[in-house]
Amino acid sequence: MKKARFEPNRVNILIVHQNFPGQFKHLAPALAADKSNRVVAIGEATNLKGRTRSFPGIELHGYPPPKGASTGTHHYLKGFEAGVRRGQAAYRLAAGLRKQGFRPDLILCHPGWGEGLYLKELFPCAKLLSYFEFFYHPTGVDVGFDPEFPATEDDLLRVNTKNALNLFNLTACDWGLAPTRWQHSLHPAEYRDRISVIFDGIRTDQIVPNPAATVTLKTGVTLARSDEVITFVARSLEPYRGFHVFLRSLVEIQQRRPKAQVLIIGREEVSYGRKLAQGSYKEQYLAELGNTVDLGRVHFLGNLPYQQYLEVLQLSSVHVYLTYPFVLSWSLLEAMSAGCAVIGSRTPPVEEVLVDGANGLLVDFFSTEQLADAVDRVLDHPDRLQHLREAARRTAVDHYDLQSVCLPRQLALINALVQGVLPSKPSLMFPSSPGIPGLPGSGTS
Repeated sequence: MKKARFEPNRVNILIVHQNFPGQFKHLAPALAADKSNRVVAIGEATNLKGRTRSFPGIELHGYPPPKGASTGTHHYLKGFEAGVRRGQAAYRLAAGLRKQGFRPDLILCHPGWGEGLYLKELFPCAKLLSYFEFFYHPTGVDVGFDPEFPATEDDLLRVNTKNALNLFNLTACDWGLAPTRWQHSLHPAEYRDRISVIFDGIRTDQIVPNPAATVTLKTGVTLARSDEVITFVARSLEPYRGFHVFLRSLVEIQQRRPKAQVLIIGREEVSYGRKLAQGSYKEQYLAELGNTVDLGRVHFLGNLPYQQYLEVLQLSSVHVYLTYPFVLSWSLLEAMSAGCAVIGSRTPPVEEVLVDGANGLLVDFFSTEQLADAVDRVLDHPDRLQHLREAARRTAVDHYDLQSVCLPRQLALINALVQGVLPSKPSLMFPSSPGIPGLPGSGTS
């Protein structure tokens, strides 16, 4: 481990994320840019390779990939055992920093993989701010939501046990951070008053509409804003993000829109939910559809470099975002910032951001007919519902912009904790709705 020079007169900040920077990709550099801070980051060594130059001013330290759960461990407890081993690895690395004289004033940690389990034992005087992304529920949220993937009794018991790491960290931390009100609401009531709601932040100054956007496909065809382009984005092409519903909807959409081109961004893997015994969900659902879909007009782009991904959003005539009741994707806010006409699923994480008919359209997650009708509604309109596109961007700018909204709130929270003042939760909460003028429930408090 490279020896560091720690300066006691600075505010020492330790950031812990196994795949650093993770959700802290904007916050970490902002903290490092303040020369009164010393920022040290811990993550898994294999994930940190080549990232040093990407984060100047941040000292990166990697721990060896920890051993996972033992083969004989009860399957409910495998995630917890793996978390304990990762927590030990993070502890040992941090203990080495402590021997060099490092004493963090603040620890910023995503606790989902167990890394934060033992840091307060090592640094009892540090304030621990934990990023609480999701609290599992056996019913009423993602598990059992999709009848195509019914939950078994074993699933319900296992999901309850998955919260062990969350509960340990809820009791250990000084304060918590959740990205959306709905994700905040999933946590036990007795802890919610110690969790602020602040979104990660979107660079709305960089993600902007571009009427001149074009995309050239591998076929050599170049698409422009004058073309009918339907876009769909997910980290992985999986049911949790409605990939199966979207593909099935193309049967009807293509019949109605003979000129429409479909651009799909995402990898053929599973990030969330059940993995298949073999093959990918893309292969499974394309086999199911057979020749009912014209694949000559459906383009799977895989994972794209960020700028190319943004160009696809800027080109979009209509953007589809579907999700189970689960973690909200950055891609939805990025699509809104790019001025997309968004069709979203009528599920709680989306309903927090999209108001039907005001800044987007909402459809039943499972209804391919409603989705096809909504696509028609956008594409039939001469300006492709430009007022929805403009309202979507206003929502992104007014409520989710990194520089003017999210980052100042994050830094204010950190400053309060470093000063030893537990913040007043309402002052750091988002408004109760996107705050679109004239809509019921719009709020500014």
